[in-house]
Formats: sequence, C-alpha cells, structure tokens
Amino acid sequence: MANQNFNTFGRGGVIADQATYDAGLRAHMIKVYNYMASGLALSGIVAMALFNVPSLAQLFFEVTPRGVAGLNMLGWIAIFAPFGLLLLMGFRAAQMSVGGIQAIYWAVTGLMGISLSLLLFRYTGASVARAFFVTAASFGALSLYGYTTKRDLSAFGKFLFMGLIGLILASLVNMFFPSGTMTFVVSVAGVLIFSGLIAYDTQNLKMTYYQLGGDQNSMAVATNYGALNLYLNFINLFQFLLQFTGDRR
Repeated sequence: MANQNFNTFGRGGVIADQATYDAGLRAHMIKVYNYMASGLALSGIVAMALFNVPSLAQLFFEVTPRGVAGLNMLGWIAIFAPFGLLLLMGFRAAQMSVGGIQAIYWAVTGLMGISLSLLLFRYTGASVARAFFVTAASFGALSLYGYTTKRDLSAFGKFLFMGLIGLILASLVNMFFPSGTMTFVVSVAGVLIFSGLIAYDTQNLKMTYYQLGGDQNSMAVATNYGALNLYLNFINLFQFLLQFTGDRR
C-alpha cells in the first residue's frame, strides 16, 4: 500500500503532484473528523438532556424515586432503531442520495444519545469523564497510526470482522445469562477489536479517497460513511472501556 503511485487517480483524471494529493487527502480527513465530532456532540447533548430533565427521561425510561428502573416501550424502540437504520443504509446505499445518507447519520447519532444516557444513570460522572478522555486519547493515537503507517492493514480486516461477530454473539449470551467473568472478557475483547477497527477504518478512508479520484458525489457519500464508521468505533470503544474501568453509582 505504501508503494501506491498517487500521481494519478482512479477515476478523476490526473493530479498535479504528491503535494496536491496530500492536501486533498488532509482536507477530506478533516471533513470526516469534523463530521464525526458533530455526531458525538449531538449524542452527548441528547444524553445530557435525558439525564438532567426528568420529564424527557420519562419518555423513554421507567423512572422511580431511586432512579431509572428500565426502558419503556418507546425506549426499546429508540435503542434498537439505530440498528434498523444501519441495515437500511447497508442494503440501500447504492440507491440513496447524499441527503438521505446524511439524514440517517444524524438520526443514528441522535438516537445513540438515548442509549448513552443510560451510562450516565449507571456510572459516576467521574468514571464517564475518565473513560471519555481515555477513549479520545486512544482514538487519536490509533487513528494517527492508521493514517501514517506504511503497513497494509487490510489483511486484519477479516480477523477484526470475525472478532466483531464473535463479540456480538458473546454480548447477546451475556445479556440473557449474565456472568461477571463473561462481562470482563467481553469488555477486554471489545476494547481490542474496536481499537483495531479505528486504525483499519482510518487507513481504509485513505484508500477510498485514492479510489474515488475526486468524484464529488462519491466523496460526499464516503465522508458520511467514514464519519459513521469512526463514530461507531469511538462509541463502542468508550462503552467497553467504561464497562471495564467504570465505577457504578
């Protein structure tokens, strides 16, 4: 991968020189990161609003004097809605407009704020803040590695995907048959898998930029996809780190 000739693009014609390519790539990556950061901000605003406004929390949670006892029907719908939207994006991506994909992105990040608010009710504020800053620092380091490394990480994609499938299955089993040991193992595995995915997806964004060759419509779609992938990696890494290190209320 490091030996790619970046003097020409795949579809968009000829690029003047390496400096022009590098400048365009940096601008694309900054746009992806800004988009991702905006999604995180939206999720955080929703989570904080539900945590601090009881009338809003009652829309999604069963609230008692001792705190949140569980999800109501609307809460369950809100928790699982992002999965449905992600499946819709996966199956209909080729037919969707940039505006449609953007709408799904903002819907997913907003709805994720509802599930993230549960973490605020479950863990101390200090634990949440600590896990967030550790996640942010780790994300920055791992994404920088994925961006700068000359090693081709594509071979790790299949292993990471297989690990992700195993992680989902283990999490489902642990949901119905809770085990402290299983929770610990799942948390550690989650941290490792999503750490790898951050580096892998960042490098994949570089290759996507090269392959699209300046096609503006395709680049807009890639920006949304890239931001969503990095957003989900960040959120999952944060949640697993919090499970691993957080102090419960």
